Amino acid sequence: MSGERKTVVIVGAGIVGVSTAIWLQRDGHDVVLVDRKGPGEGTSHGNGGVLASSSIIPVTVPGLLRKAPRMLFDPNQPLFMKWRYLPRLMPWLFRYLRTANDAAVHRRAAALYPIIGDSLADHQALAERTGAERWIVASDYLFLYKDRAHFDGDAFGWSVREAHGFTWEVLEGQAFRDYDPSFGPTLGLAVKLAGHGRIADPGQYVKDLAAHAEGQGARILRSDVEDVVRDGGRVTGVRAGGETIPCDAAVIATGAWSGPLARKLGLNVPIETERGYHLELWEPSVMPRSPVMVASGKFVVTPMDGRLRLAGIVEFGGLDAPPSRAPIKLLERSIRAAIPGISWNRTVEWMGHRPSVADSIPLIGAIPGIQGAYAGFGHDHVGLTGGPKTGRVLAQLIAGRTPNISLAPYAPDRFN
Repeated sequence: MSGERKTVVIVGAGIVGVSTAIWLQRDGHDVVLVDRKGPGEGTSHGNGGVLASSSIIPVTVPGLLRKAPRMLFDPNQPLFMKWRYLPRLMPWLFRYLRTANDAAVHRRAAALYPIIGDSLADHQALAERTGAERWIVASDYLFLYKDRAHFDGDAFGWSVREAHGFTWEVLEGQAFRDYDPSFGPTLGLAVKLAGHGRIADPGQYVKDLAAHAEGQGARILRSDVEDVVRDGGRVTGVRAGGETIPCDAAVIATGAWSGPLARKLGLNVPIETERGYHLELWEPSVMPRSPVMVASGKFVVTPMDGRLRLAGIVEFGGLDAPPSRAPIKLLERSIRAAIPGISWNRTVEWMGHRPSVADSIPLIGAIPGIQGAYAGFGHDHVGLTGGPKTGRVLAQLIAGRTPNISLAPYAPDRFN
């Protein structure tokens, strides 16, 4: 234990919130987790399940502005729009698309690498002796391409990864088939990155971590949070479920729902939801050896406990609109093209909300001007990957210690 024993309320019980809770408990602090649905029920349940350490490249790469209009009108492309939402989306979208350039990609990669670059080890350290470690599987991670020319078209992204120390092996033709014969002839080249991992059941993994925290004394409250109570410029409590929970510190870790509460604490955060979809194929006839990203469709295929999970797709449509059918249909068409002849016994469909900040960099750290207020949200496609390190950094800050990485890129007030 370092410093005084504190009571910390964490708003949000996804992977970031639960990770923060466990690291705080290990430091001797008391924790209350507040979530409107309960642990592991949101994006932490429905993500792609890959510990994607190499996913430091944002969606907003150079050339996106040229490609996006065509993608929006092509039902075979992984970008969709709820057109009624477009007027509300425009201010955020303008700022987001402005980052589709070389400098912004390098800036985002440099910011993300310290948070996700050692994800497998971060998860193993978090889950040690919690019972949740059984869901962590060390694995390769493959990016699949049609051919060498298709791979060469992604040269910019691979050069950025190389600059951050990532290495890989290119498997082409028969070498790819020898590694994994699951995929059809339309995919002729794989880039294999070692040292990655996957979670065999992401939702249950987070639930098991939360159950461990609860067993160590954490209180878990299923409720909406109305506000963070302050007195004299410092946090004194959190209002939730008709009560005020006294505390010394509060952490906002509610993902795509973080904007309104952040505004109450003085943060002007350009955050939107990227609505993501997954399709689970239970008892599939083919189970790939490792998780893969099919580059042409920008979707992930992850072996999980008893099923394959297909996850990906970007849809802009806000937090309230019902799910669309077109993204699910695209995922099914895409897997049938990637693995011809695949069959399965039943499907499970899901839609959730990724928290996407305009510069594709999460907010991690103390909120200026309010002693005891902290932010930990905005991880877009890498929330599961970066959750444990984010939680550890926040726990260190709350305990009064200095993390071993610069927090300047994640400054919560950088948009103010």
